[in-house]
Amino acid sequence: MSLTENYRTAERLLRRPARPGELVVGDKVRPQWIDGGSRFWYAVDTPEGKRYALVDPAAGARTDLTEESLAELLAARQPPPPIAPLEVPSPDGGHAISLRGDDLWARSLHDGTEWPLTTDGAPDHAYGVSPQALGNTTLLRKIGLPHLPPAATWSPDSTRVLTHRTDERLVRQTHLVESAPADGGPPRVHTQRYPYAGDEHLPLTELVVLHVATGAVVRSQAAPLQTAMLSPVAAGWAWWSEDGEAVYYLSRPRDRRTLSLHRMDPATGEVTTVLGESGDTRVEPNQWAYEPPIVRVLADEVLWYSQRDGWGHLYRHDLRTGELIGRVTSGEWAVRQILRVADGVVHFTASGLVPEDPYRRTVCSASLDGANFTVLTDDTSDHAVTPAADFFLDSMSTVDTPPVTVVRSWSGEILVELERASTEDLIATGWTPPQRFRVKAADGVTDLYGTLHLPHDFDPSRSYPVVDTLYPGPQVTRLAPCFDPGGMGLDADPLAALGFVVLALDGRGAPGRDKSFHDASYGRLADAGALADHVAALHQLARTRPWLDLTRVAAFGHSGGGFAAVRAMLDHPDLYRVGVSLAGYHDATTFSADFVETYDGADNPESWSNTSNTALADRLQGRLLLIHGELDDRVHPTHTLRLADRLVAANKQFDLLIVPGAEHAFIDHLSYVRTRCWDFLVRELAVGAPPAYRPSPIEIGPDLLGELFA
Repeated sequence: MSLTENYRTAERLLRRPARPGELVVGDKVRPQWIDGGSRFWYAVDTPEGKRYALVDPAAGARTDLTEESLAELLAARQPPPPIAPLEVPSPDGGHAISLRGDDLWARSLHDGTEWPLTTDGAPDHAYGVSPQALGNTTLLRKIGLPHLPPAATWSPDSTRVLTHRTDERLVRQTHLVESAPADGGPPRVHTQRYPYAGDEHLPLTELVVLHVATGAVVRSQAAPLQTAMLSPVAAGWAWWSEDGEAVYYLSRPRDRRTLSLHRMDPATGEVTTVLGESGDTRVEPNQWAYEPPIVRVLADEVLWYSQRDGWGHLYRHDLRTGELIGRVTSGEWAVRQILRVADGVVHFTASGLVPEDPYRRTVCSASLDGANFTVLTDDTSDHAVTPAADFFLDSMSTVDTPPVTVVRSWSGEILVELERASTEDLIATGWTPPQRFRVKAADGVTDLYGTLHLPHDFDPSRSYPVVDTLYPGPQVTRLAPCFDPGGMGLDADPLAALGFVVLALDGRGAPGRDKSFHDASYGRLADAGALADHVAALHQLARTRPWLDLTRVAAFGHSGGGFAAVRAMLDHPDLYRVGVSLAGYHDATTFSADFVETYDGADNPESWSNTSNTALADRLQGRLLLIHGELDDRVHPTHTLRLADRLVAANKQFDLLIVPGAEHAFIDHLSYVRTRCWDFLVRELAVGAPPAYRPSPIEIGPDLLGELFA
């Protein structure tokens, strides 16, 4: 195939997140609950349009629906009251709350009456807002939203709201310049509160309970929580008890080495500490930073996730005294998610029970006393689960096997099959499933896992350049163990279509294994996701795959991967001779306090300096493309410009693209930016001259946003 045809194919693959049904059909089932959750319907995107189905798990029935029959099914039901997009409705459907200025307001969904729940909110000291460092303000402006829905959750009886007041008045102010506003006016300055590593002042969140009917405001009597990035309510670190008689929340000091569970009385604000755990490094309620804590408060006890034995397991603690009752799970594997607790049994997903791939998730159950451990999905697939009261949806797949989605009872029995994903149109593009591999880390002992995506015209007698798509974590994995990992896999398939072998690997320091594996990067973010492991992996793979041309290797990454792509060229110039860095954080001393202090140590300025590419700019030898969005409010463009300053001072040649108006994900410049990356890689890795063909822009829509930011 010609490079022009390769670009056309890569364009189709790049568009896949924007059009879920274009190339893969039936790979995602999103249930829409009816009849109190006992039944549901769902839609499947296909090239011909949407297809609908109704599911009755108790009857083991799945029925195809037309648009007309779906409309008839829903028309006979009481329609929910109209909810504005940025409102949070109460469980009983009677009220909704929204953010207005710096305060929260309530609205009756019966008669439309509105009234303020708070009146003392102020700029940088507002109710129901997350810290600005993770506010995605630039992206929200682009899609026409003034802000996100408030960070607030209703009590089970729909009478009170748990939220917080966020105080950023003393937090460092940073600035972004919008050079070409859409209205044609002069450059505009956007100010953002954004704490750097080591700053004295972090955002503080004060938990509050608001009584909707009476207007009473109950404030936590404990010290405000240090919250550099994620709202404790939005992140699931603060929640109501099932009976609404208490609020529970988790806290950590700035060094992250103690995790505590607290109980707040919603009537008085009085706070007591239920239990806590300390360690030599960070103590986490979940290795994945953006997933909910693996903690469940029961009537008289707490199911507590702990890595105290080196693995992630569940323990029982007395709710009143905090004392250890006993452990629920054990073994050289880790609990990933609590799905359900009922009748003295906990259902959960675990990883590490499939020898072929320790990242694959398995559904299990165990009695709370630790007895009767049972594997409910006894196979080698990965299981992505959506729990319901009496059953759960199970999407079964592997990296190279499309998903089959079924409904199971909580005993593991398959009640009804829903979808078998079709990849016929994807395969027609020339795509082949990625190769999952296992190699040894640079230590020669630790097993590592990754994937190779092959060119569409793959011929083992030829030699192919390699693109290592880096993401160093350690808050997320680069790869998911299921079919099509979504946003993090955005680049692999399009790049393979261009004629590259694409590598994706989770080195030591990434989550998903034992604690020592995750802690391998603690205080050593300068290793950029164990780059030495990537080097070792490439050399091992080349021994059995002579078609890997290690004289033509590029490092490619976005955000943390952008940092790692540059670091790969600086630390391993003999291997990585080409690099593409998008929105990289190149100077840890001017980056997010939350990220840097969590993963590199809270009081470790020497390590922060070591994790900065700017001081090493004079090492650059290969060909480097730097790309950054002018209005990136997650990783400020100063990171790339400060690196560029040092490269200029060192008399280094490099390419620099600053995209006017673009935010962190380049969401409305996605096609243009990726095409520029393709051109650079095709040219510098000697694949050929970039073709004249230019992929068309990708329209921003709910499907694209859902795929990238869900």
